[in-house]
Amino acid sequence: MTDTTTRVSLPNDQLKLPEHSGRECLVVLYGGSIGKKHELAAGVTTIGRDPLSTIALDADSVSRSHAQIEVIGPQTYVSDLGSTNGTFVNDKPVERQLLKSGDLVKVGDIIFKFLAGHNVEAAYHEEIYRMTIRDGLTSVANVRYLNEFLEREFARSRRHGRELSVVLIDIDFFKKINDSLGHLTGDYVLRELARVVESRVRRDELFARYGGEEFCLVLPETGRDGAVAYAEIIRRSVETHRFVFDGTDVPVTISCGVAGFTPEMSRPVDIIKAADEALYRAKRAGRNRVEV
Repeated sequence: MTDTTTRVSLPNDQLKLPEHSGRECLVVLYGGSIGKKHELAAGVTTIGRDPLSTIALDADSVSRSHAQIEVIGPQTYVSDLGSTNGTFVNDKPVERQLLKSGDLVKVGDIIFKFLAGHNVEAAYHEEIYRMTIRDGLTSVANVRYLNEFLEREFARSRRHGRELSVVLIDIDFFKKINDSLGHLTGDYVLRELARVVESRVRRDELFARYGGEEFCLVLPETGRDGAVAYAEIIRRSVETHRFVFDGTDVPVTISCGVAGFTPEMSRPVDIIKAADEALYRAKRAGRNRVEV
């Protein structure tokens, strides 16, 4: 689809709606300048690769005239402008969509969070704090928070002899997904996988993005055998889940490496290293499997 610019004319009666609050904004969660706040003025805000766009994005996945935001009185709409890669709200493609505070707006491979309301400034600062502990793409814990959590649990296991296990998860042939179906599909797979796995994680456990297509599950009070059974449940859940992006089915499987705490381990990195070695064995054995 080629780029086209569509201008939406507003009926006269809409122009008489109450003046907008001036509190709407888009916050960059992923891609671009993470954490940057774009305040939305009344009327039309354009988004695109064109330097003259209100919000100019220097990314190949973004069309020159990609999308626009309309603030019409108390309501805010996002519209796609015939972009190549589409505009998404909460992972669903849209042509024109009314936004509500908290919605995720995806333009190319850049993700914004829409904030609105009287407490938008507090919501913005809360979002900035959240970015320090959460991965912007998948919304699960980031590696910084993972390291802090694992350090606490590892020290607890050494001090009190408590069980602790780690599962490293890697998406099989992820590079092939990106190369054949595009990075937008790859981003979707990462987000959807995180959603599938996190739905099975209990309150005292932690699921985090470890880096790239790798994730880590930290299981306090769980021995190695229990972690293996847990990892197998997750592996089957991913294998049987239907991943569909833009009408295309994407086969997805994972490989898992499991390690349990032993008294010989002196640092958190030791249990991660053991899980990583198990993950390597799973890959060498054919992938889509769990190894210890």
